[in-house]
Amino acid sequence: MRESVQAEVLMSFLVSEDLSFRIPVQLTYETRDPYAVRMTFHLPGDAPVTWVFGRELLLDGINGPSGDGDVHIAPTDPEGLSDVRIRLQVGFDRALFRVGAAPLVAFLDRTDKLVPLGQERTLGDFEGSLEAALGRILAEEAAG
Repeated sequence: MRESVQAEVLMSFLVSEDLSFRIPVQLTYETRDPYAVRMTFHLPGDAPVTWVFGRELLLDGINGPSGDGDVHIAPTDPEGLSDVRIRLQVGFDRALFRVGAAPLVAFLDRTDKLVPLGQERTLGDFEGSLEAALGRILAEEAAG
């Protein structure tokens, strides 16, 4: 069985209202983390950056504004299938991308063929792995 889905998508990195440039962005979905999508981009002169967010967040953001935390995804025109804006933010630092909805829909369709939405819990011991990971994170925070 295939374990992952990857796609390279050209996105516009929006520096300001007047300045943007297109960069390749790697989207990755893996069965070992069935709720998440990884988005990796490499800006000239910087190390690659990977963001991890919910697959369902990406799906919801294609159709309407979605996201309450550091990741916000919304269509540019909520009336139809349009471009999508993806805003990533940490503190006051933010990155804004614009991409056509079609490559995102194609990527999500491939992830759905690998693990249908709503069937993520059927993959192994996801809850046990999550509890172990949270335990490690809490132990590191308490120690540090």
